[in-house]
This record gives sequence, C-alpha cells and structure tokens, in this order.
Amino acid sequence: MAECAECKVYVCRLGHMEASPKNCPMRDGDLTDTRESFSDPTLRRMARESALVEAEGYLHWTRVEETMEFARRMGYEKLGIAFCVGLREEAKLLSNVLKANGFVVSSAACKTGSIPKEELDIADCQKVHPGGFEAMCNPVGQAKVLNRDETDFNIVFGLCVGHDSLFIMHSKAPVTCLVAKDRVLAHNPIGALYGSNGYFREALFETHKPTRARTHCLGDVSIHVDL
Repeated sequence: MAECAECKVYVCRLGHMEASPKNCPMRDGDLTDTRESFSDPTLRRMARESALVEAEGYLHWTRVEETMEFARRMGYEKLGIAFCVGLREEAKLLSNVLKANGFVVSSAACKTGSIPKEELDIADCQKVHPGGFEAMCNPVGQAKVLNRDETDFNIVFGLCVGHDSLFIMHSKAPVTCLVAKDRVLAHNPIGALYGSNGYFREALFETHKPTRARTHCLGDVSIHVDL
C-alpha cells in the first residue's frame, strides 16, 4: 500500500529512485512509469501547460489567474462554473472576471431542477431548515447543463463534499476546483489541519465525529443531540 504522505525523504523530487524507501510505489514500475500515458496528445498538452503555468506564475499568480492562464494555453474559450447557491455572489464575480478576460461563460447553480429532498428519502427533520420546501443539490443536473452548453473547461465552485464528486463524474469537459467548501473556515479547509494540534484536535483526532448538534427523527418529532 502506498504511503507517500508518510514519506520522510521524497527522493522522487530529486530523481534518486534507487534511494527510495522499501514501500515506495516507485519500486513497482508498472504502477509508476506513466510515460506511456503522456503519449496521448491531449494528456501531454495538459501536463505540459500545467507545468509551464506552475513555473511562470509561481508565487505571483492567484488561483483565479492560474485558472485563466491554463485555459488560454489550452485554447479553452467556453468555461463552465458549477457553483453553490450559497456562493452565488462570489460566482457572479468570477463570471464577470472571466468574461472581462474574453471567455464565454456558462454557469449552473446547485439547486437546478428544484427537486425536493424528499425524493432522496430525506425526512423533514433531516433538512438544513425543517418546516418547508428544500431543494436537493443536483450536481448531475449541473453537469448536464454545462455539457449541453458544450463548455471546454469546468470550474467547481464551492460544491459540497460528494456533490463535487458527482459533478466531476458526469462532466464531459475537464474539471478544476477553484473553491472547496468549508462553511466553518471561510472555505479554507486546510485551516483545520493547521489547527489539528490545537483548536481542532478533539474534532479530528479524539472524537472521530462532527462536534455539532445532530438531528434524529422519531416519527414526526425531531430530537437534537449535542455530540
């Protein structure tokens, strides 16, 4: 089993494969020799332009700038934004920025289709806001909208965990993530890891479950339990 995250030497960065640890995946040539994959012209071009954007924009370009530069280099003219409605103002700003830079933009909101959560067998007391209509997030629908508009490159913008996976699975165009949702940390998920030895230690290491109130449904009655 590969355990690159536990590696202490990272000789792969320096080309010294002979000094790799015993459990290094580079010792299995069938797994790590991907040169053949890059014989595909599209994959080779994407890999090359990604590397050039990394080098030229290193410590200078923001992620938004890198996204636009990569799209330009790849010849992508029509960009898609699959966004969370909770970030609709931010998605509008991104759309305006992309248009100002010459791109054609298609955007799809997560609630497209307006499908009630009950169709997912979600009870009223299991909703974010019980007591009324609540539309399910529809990443498959978002992908269909952007597929229909024949986008060249799609941007995930704050979709929930799992919803982003479904969108990527159904998108015909290549996908990048610009915003990873984290409602607690202002959409900066890595902040939890930086705080894992302090403020977030209990949540991440000791309880192994979310430290928030969870709603349990008993018939028509909902009970809130502090975890």
